Amino acid sequence: MNTEFEYIRTDSDDNFSFLSLPGHNSLKKVGQPCLVSGKLPLYRMKHSKPLSTTGDSMPMSDMLLTKRHLLGGSAVAALSVAFSAVAGTASAATAEDEVPPSDGNVDMNEVLKPGPLPEIALGKEDAPVKIVEYMSLTCPHCAHFAVTTFDTIKQKYVDTGKVRFIIREFPFDPRAAAAFMLARCAPQEQYMPMVEMLFKQQIAWASPDVDGRAALLQMSKLAGFTEDSFTKCLTNQKLLDDVNSVRERAAKDFGVNATPTFLINGKRYAGDMSVAAMSKLIDSLL
Repeated sequence: MNTEFEYIRTDSDDNFSFLSLPGHNSLKKVGQPCLVSGKLPLYRMKHSKPLSTTGDSMPMSDMLLTKRHLLGGSAVAALSVAFSAVAGTASAATAEDEVPPSDGNVDMNEVLKPGPLPEIALGKEDAPVKIVEYMSLTCPHCAHFAVTTFDTIKQKYVDTGKVRFIIREFPFDPRAAAAFMLARCAPQEQYMPMVEMLFKQQIAWASPDVDGRAALLQMSKLAGFTEDSFTKCLTNQKLLDDVNSVRERAAKDFGVNATPTFLINGKRYAGDMSVAAMSKLIDSLL
């Protein structure tokens, strides 16, 4: 599959006060499918220097989310393309159960050092296999992994003491940043349930043809937010800075430039994985 998907993001697509990527008010971006062992395409942001599959990181000036447009409004029109691409390629993938090749090495001791946000970690600290997933809540491939693979992997390996699984934020767009901030503002024990809800209902709030603010507010109220606490969360500058820091560190130090990306026992893997593929990979490390 060599199709390229093109989309435009503007700052007037909806009325929600989303965070914005500086310098990208009218950026034209191209979603480049990156097939990982014949599976679902990854959508990468196009910059002046193309990203490669060997782990080149995005320019930091392009990566940082700012509070500058918190009250300005922006949307991510790529999602309509990405959603349809996931639906169209999932059934056609022929090698989805094969272990994808690693696209680079990382220093796992450095990876496992906590960042500015409390670590969302599941499983025994001394488990033989360590997995760190960098995800974006508007990424359809992250949602596919969360809905079809994660629970089984958790039952097979995390709950049995074989894997420690850490989840970290890597928002590719303003809506994802806003959603992550809301998940972080909830009590820590509600982080995973809220992320699961956001993934399962992804089209309802992340699709460009919906009122993102209203949808996220409604979903946040189910988690105990009021409109006041919702607004205060999204104007929390320190939280925004911390989310930025997590993403900047991932890109700069560990070569993360796509979602989902898994750092597993010193190797980096970009792309969604089936239960069979991730099981084979984990079993090879036990």
